[in-house]
Amino acid sequence: MSIDTEQMKIEMQTQNPYLPQLAVVEKIIKETWDTKTFRTVFLDEGLRETFTYEPGQFQEVSVFGAGESTFCLASTPTRQGYVEFSVKRVGVVTDALHDLSEGSIVGVRAPFGNWFPYEEWKGKDLWFIGGGIGMAPMRSILNFCLDNRSDYGEIATIYGARTPGDLCYKDEFDEWRKTSALYLTVDAGDENWLGNVGFVPAYLMDLAPKPENVIAITCGPPIMIKFVLQNLKELGFQDEQIYTTLEMKMKCGVGKCGRCNIGTKFVCIDGPVFSFAEIKDLPPEF
Repeated sequence: MSIDTEQMKIEMQTQNPYLPQLAVVEKIIKETWDTKTFRTVFLDEGLRETFTYEPGQFQEVSVFGAGESTFCLASTPTRQGYVEFSVKRVGVVTDALHDLSEGSIVGVRAPFGNWFPYEEWKGKDLWFIGGGIGMAPMRSILNFCLDNRSDYGEIATIYGARTPGDLCYKDEFDEWRKTSALYLTVDAGDENWLGNVGFVPAYLMDLAPKPENVIAITCGPPIMIKFVLQNLKELGFQDEQIYTTLEMKMKCGVGKCGRCNIGTKFVCIDGPVFSFAEIKDLPPEF
């Protein structure tokens, strides 16, 4: 998507991309010991009814008095009236978010960035490969595709975490299993874990999806992504069949601060979604 087109979308919904819109925290879901999912609803009723976004885009969330941070939109535009984002507790702003209660007011600037090219994926099989909190942006596109199930072929998800207690979105697993395959794995199980034990890249090789008419989407810890990409290539996937999202280092969301600059690209404007073919053209700065 061009910068001009994206800027038009921002202006239509916020008028001023630097001005947060007030939203109330309607629901807080404790995903793990250090991760929560927040559902927010815009106070402006008109914005609440007209706000749209695409799976893969991101938002800027402000906790007044603490600061602002970037989070992917973990909800899907097929389920309107609210937006959701998942937060791992790692710093000042995320600490402040975790200390909020339902009914609190936050600021939201959105939507920003490009998105997963789901129109190009119609008729193809999809493999989602995620780790830990990296499942958040893929939850958006996964639920989008499941809500438009007839547009796609087989859908499968490999999702892993360090322990069973570190898996997010457990309440949705049964729903995902209704019309797609779900393969769970953990680095170390416990006395109640009956699933696979092992790293995500190794489990990918065990399942060995064939690359014909398949799109692979991955997001997770950088080391996981590195070996997933290597293994997908070993399985015969072409660069154009592999997608990921780069969300590190983003700050302002509109390409002004320069924190997300990689070579000639700004992740917040040219991304965060990239094909592996596009990533290979970027300098190894991330």
